[in-house]
Amino acid sequence: MSNLKDTQNEIDDRQIAIDRVGVKELKFPVMVKDKGGAEQRTVATVALAVDLPHHYKGTHMSRFVEVLNAHGNCLSVQDMAALPSQLLDRLDAQRAHVEFQFPFFKSKAAPVTGKLGMMDYEVIFEVESEKEGENDFVVTVMVPVATLCPCSKAISDRGAHNQRGVATFSVRFKEPIWIEDLVRVVEESASCELYSLLKRPDEKEVTERAYDHPVFVEDLVRNVAQRAKENPNIVWFRVEAENFESIHHHNAYAVIEQDNI
Repeated sequence: MSNLKDTQNEIDDRQIAIDRVGVKELKFPVMVKDKGGAEQRTVATVALAVDLPHHYKGTHMSRFVEVLNAHGNCLSVQDMAALPSQLLDRLDAQRAHVEFQFPFFKSKAAPVTGKLGMMDYEVIFEVESEKEGENDFVVTVMVPVATLCPCSKAISDRGAHNQRGVATFSVRFKEPIWIEDLVRVVEESASCELYSLLKRPDEKEVTERAYDHPVFVEDLVRNVAQRAKENPNIVWFRVEAENFESIHHHNAYAVIEQDNI
């Protein structure tokens, strides 16, 4: 089979380099430790990419999958962090990028009855490496929350409109950081956190808690940003909040991105 034509290695004369080329929407099992020390196995959606110099016609797509599968049937966080460097060597590239998005599960007690239910949060690990450079690691959590409108509360004789939303919180950090801690920052910044299981006493509690802590979408991102700025382990952050408005035919959103040095 050595005489088969290698089209990818042919010369391209358009003089245009490609920033990222690779594969995405791969499914692969991963293992993540939670703050309590337990190992949680879940399934990630994976994207792997490298840069491509202007003189190459294409990359070798199969090599991305080979590098991924060389780690066996489950990847740890350490395996994920090492992948870009391995892609650099395997594909003779100058820059490599990997992304793993997966659901992270947490058992959560209802606020009054203590009834347990499983909550899931989307988590993204992004790692990028350059030849002769260090790894850049960004962790993102996507946290569902409840917000209650301060304006609606101020102008209404009875009640106030509220809605669910999602806050997407990304950080770069000095030392390893726990997913649960990032989730907690977001949940404490909203009108009320969400639960998967609520009995009537719990429902009363979360309804009144949201009413007592009204926040605009602007308040939510500022609250998260303030907590991020107070954490010396976080060197950069980006927080975006999007509310799925209950009385408007649109969503409200806000974004803050800052270095924290």
